Amino acid sequence: MDGSSRTAAAPGASAPGATGTGEPAGVPPFLLKTLITAVVGGLTYALTNVTDQPEVWKLTASIFLGGAAMIIQYMIDFERRLGGVERSLAGHNAEMKGLVAEGFAKINEATELFGLMEGSAVRPAMVTRLVRSATEVGLEAPEIVKSFAQAEVNRLATVMANLTQKHADYDGEDHDWIVTLTQCAMESIDATSTSVDHDFWPTELGQRYLRAQRDAIHVRGVRIRRLFIVNRPDDIDENLERMAEHQQSLGIDVRILALSQLPPILKMDTTNDFIVFDQSLSYEVEPDLQGVNSKTIMDLREDRVARRIKRFEELWEAQDDGADGEDGDDAE
Repeated sequence: MDGSSRTAAAPGASAPGATGTGEPAGVPPFLLKTLITAVVGGLTYALTNVTDQPEVWKLTASIFLGGAAMIIQYMIDFERRLGGVERSLAGHNAEMKGLVAEGFAKINEATELFGLMEGSAVRPAMVTRLVRSATEVGLEAPEIVKSFAQAEVNRLATVMANLTQKHADYDGEDHDWIVTLTQCAMESIDATSTSVDHDFWPTELGQRYLRAQRDAIHVRGVRIRRLFIVNRPDDIDENLERMAEHQQSLGIDVRILALSQLPPILKMDTTNDFIVFDQSLSYEVEPDLQGVNSKTIMDLREDRVARRIKRFEELWEAQDDGADGEDGDDAE
């Protein structure tokens, strides 16, 4: 092993006479210049000696040409170093220009974003708080925390992007939108509730939803109407009547409607769960074949919201006109 290690050349080793400056390896630059100067001076002295020149001319010519050789070497070395400095400065200037351009681009982007924030419906302070809080998560946080923060910011950005298209959906049953929308409502909430929702009201989310509705009524004066929908009058049991009475005690205007007693023209349209907030946003839940809520939808499209408003008013008035008069009296 010792023999092989001695014969193996280092990766960065250079062959003799092949340094980066074109000078023999291991020879100091100053010594090399001195040797070249001495050789030039010696050759000059030898040539003048062959021509039988006076001694003073021999020495003068030797010293002059030797000095000239020394000066030329330093000039070549200076030019080479100057060229290297110029190339280095050119690269540095290009890098600085790129950094300055990138910095101004970021400043322009940030200025544009803040300008858009000033004209948006979202308060700039809230967006600033989101950005500042996201940056404070820190690079030292565990990977799961950073991944969770990125996922939450991405989810929020996706919702905002979808809202610009006036349509947003959520896979599964939502646990935040319905309560937040209730807390944000300022005028009215019109909601239908089918048999799919009967197990919803005793849950923690159902109770939070009802508390938010109670606060909306008593704090902001929001009008809330709920229409419980069953298939037949026989489906109106004590649990449903008790639920309707409880919600009425909160200030909600409640009615119960049996689909079987609707006029034929009203039975033509589909009837599913939806909520209209402030006559401008429709919140809908789509159940799958097993009756499990599989998708939640927020819809701001004017035609879709208008159809939901029209459908709710038709069903509400149909119950009021006596389609299920006896059961409606029990609910009210």
